[in-house]
Formats: sequence, structure tokens, C-alpha cells
Amino acid sequence: MQSSAPSGADPLPSWTAGPAKQRIVDFVQAVTKDGGKDYVAPADRIATFDNDGTLWLEYPIYTQVRFVFDRIKALAPQHPAWKDKEPFKSAIAGDIKGVMASGEKGIVEMLLAAQGGTTGDFAIVVNDWLVKAQDPRFKRTFDQLTYQPMQEVLRYLRRNGFRTYISSGGSVEFMRPFTERVYGIPPEQVVGTRQKLLYEVKDNRGVLVMQPQIEHVNDGAGKPVGIEVLVGRRPIAAFGNSDGDLAMLQYATTGPGMRLGMIVHHDDAVREYAYDRTSPVGKLDKGLDQYKAAGWTLISMKNDWKKIFAFE
Repeated sequence: MQSSAPSGADPLPSWTAGPAKQRIVDFVQAVTKDGGKDYVAPADRIATFDNDGTLWLEYPIYTQVRFVFDRIKALAPQHPAWKDKEPFKSAIAGDIKGVMASGEKGIVEMLLAAQGGTTGDFAIVVNDWLVKAQDPRFKRTFDQLTYQPMQEVLRYLRRNGFRTYISSGGSVEFMRPFTERVYGIPPEQVVGTRQKLLYEVKDNRGVLVMQPQIEHVNDGAGKPVGIEVLVGRRPIAAFGNSDGDLAMLQYATTGPGMRLGMIVHHDDAVREYAYDRTSPVGKLDKGLDQYKAAGWTLISMKNDWKKIFAFE
């Protein structure tokens, strides 16, 4: 299945001509060429993408954490004890540093408190938040803060017979309500951290109720596990931006045949942000040391992308 784009049209117009863009095009042409030595059947054309920092903004705090902050504030009147309990106290006060001081354990506790009820009701809450909440720097809703060059990669791959999956550390309950609208990726192609679900019958209707317990953490070594459970096939292409994506990249690129691994490097402090080795969010340290030996391509946001967001 070849691209349906007009003959001669640039499939990645927001990308600067160079090695990163060329590698994507060369890879797609090679694995889709009928009779070619690198041809891959459509059923095996699987590409996985991290979400935070790879497809949309993640800095200075993850978008889902922003959602949790707002959700805790909204639920606070129903939980008076939170006003004296960290990290809830800091979240209600809008003290991001105070929340972060509680560490991963505190943030997870807050996330589980914010994400409850039936999956259907929670999806409504998420979508309502996405059309209202705005990033304080860009003054845009978060569903507008997706990276235009990566949106083009998603579309380009799908035109060429690929199935595109998200494999993110974010929770599936948070991502699935919007991924089809924002990325063209249906909910059944979203792999993420999972809360335990319990089936119940309420008002003669079967529902799934989110439990305050993590069932699977889809980060680091958990990403290949999550992909295998949901997809059942090894990806031939993977895109990430942090050390939490390295296992996914290794899993995708160490299989037989032609493979593609790419890392988005946040190095544009003017149009977005510059962060890597020492960042508490989206840390990229080991990846910078390993990408060349692994045969992966480092994507420079500053040099490889003509624009970052569609509204530029």
C-alpha cells in the first residue's frame, strides 16, 4: 500500500531537509516497496509513539499532572481532610513545588484520588478539561499543543499502511478519551499505565469502575510488556524522547529486518523548551549516550523542525 499523497508532494512539510527527515522517508519507502528486500507486510507495519514530550508538550510538568491538580481542586470540597494532608494541601493551593516535593509516591496517590468513577464518566471529565484548561505559557488548550512534525509522521505512516500506536507512561483512562480526535489514533491502539478496573452493574447497566490501584506501569521495561499484551506484534518503528522510552526503542529496533528508532531532543528554548540530562521531567541522559551505537536517530527540535506547533 503506497502513499495516497499527491505525487511529488512533501509528506513531511514541517521538517527541515536533513538526515532525520530523510531517514523517515527512506525507511517508509523501503518497507513498503513491493518485491524489495526490506518489504514488510502491512500486518507487521507497527509503529509505536510515546505521548508526553514526543507527541505533545510535557514541560515543565506533565499535562496529566496538570489535569490531576485541577481535578483535586474540583473534588476538594468533598474531601475536607485534604486541606491538611500533603500533597493534596499543596495541590489545592496551586503549589507545584510542594506537590513535587512529595515525590513519585505522593503524586501517584493524588492521581488515584483524582481518577475514579466509571470509565465512561471519567472520559467526559477529561474531554471537558481539555477544551477549557490552558497552558500558562502558550495560552492554548493542551490538545492544541501537539507537535506538528510528529502529527505529519503519524499521517504519513498511516497513508503507507502502518498502524500507529501510543505507548505512554500516562494512564490509558486519561489518554483514550481524546487520542482519536487529537492524533487519529483510536482508543484500542493506546497502551498506557493501567488502573485496576472492576465490572459492576449500576441502574441495570454494565459499567467499569476505576479502582485506586495501579495494575501496570507503562514506563521503562514496562513498555515492551504493555505493547506485547495489547498489540501482540513487535513494532518495526518507535519514537520516544526520554530514558523511559529506551526499552521500547530497543524492543522495536532489535528485531529482524529494517527498523527505525528515533528520539525527539528538546533543544529549542525559544520556541518550546531545552532540557535533557538533568531534567526531572522527560529526562534524556542514557539515551544521549546510547543512541548512536543503537543506530537510532536524534531529532533536533531546533534544527529539524521548521515549526513546532500548528499555530506558529
